[in-house]
Amino acid sequence: MSTPVENAATAARTAPAAVIVAIDGPSGTGKSSTSKAVASQLGLSFLDTGAQYRAMTWWMISNGIDVTDTAAVATAAGKPVLVSGTDPADPTITVDGVDASGPIRTPEVTSKVSAVSAVPEVRAVITELQRSIARSAPNGIVVEGRDIGTTVLPDADVKIFLNASAEARAARRSGELGGKGAAAVDATKQALIKRDAADSSRKVSPLAKADDAVEVDTTELTLQQVIECLVTLVEEKRATT
Repeated sequence: MSTPVENAATAARTAPAAVIVAIDGPSGTGKSSTSKAVASQLGLSFLDTGAQYRAMTWWMISNGIDVTDTAAVATAAGKPVLVSGTDPADPTITVDGVDASGPIRTPEVTSKVSAVSAVPEVRAVITELQRSIARSAPNGIVVEGRDIGTTVLPDADVKIFLNASAEARAARRSGELGGKGAAAVDATKQALIKRDAADSSRKVSPLAKADDAVEVDTTELTLQQVIECLVTLVEEKRATT
């Protein structure tokens, strides 16, 4: 009969290795949907870092902070208390104890989040929060954003950079927002291009592909195909850990 110590040792050998997965890329590439599905399928936690920056932006707006005033944003960056739930089936985020899941998705927040997220003091606060959450995930975690593999978690076990053509991303995002017709898609495309430029050119932690990241172009792929691709990449890493 096996002893408790032997059973524990066997369980340790057979349990999947905990992995930290960093998924970066611009808006409209399917990062959130893919990341949640991959985390759920592999039994990992999930963190939407973009929601944290949106939550910070919503707090600034709600508290009368001029988001174009870098000094004011920097001074206020440490005030809100952000708490992110990491269940991929039901990711949550609260600000000072208030559910912010809905308010952070408004057009006003969307139009101002790049300005807030470009402030170094904001990035410092949120980056430390993200690292703390990743370190405390017992079975591993999928973290999606724009600077995860390059800045937040440069030692992540698996780094993936999702990309897609501007046209494909605009069509997806316009559909998510309920927009119809060529005009709506074109307006969304221009907004995405503007956001890409802002995120890629900011001085602190710009949107970029890590040198050791695997780039996956989702332009011609279905969501399920992207999920299967990423699950395979993570499982291959687990098998060698």
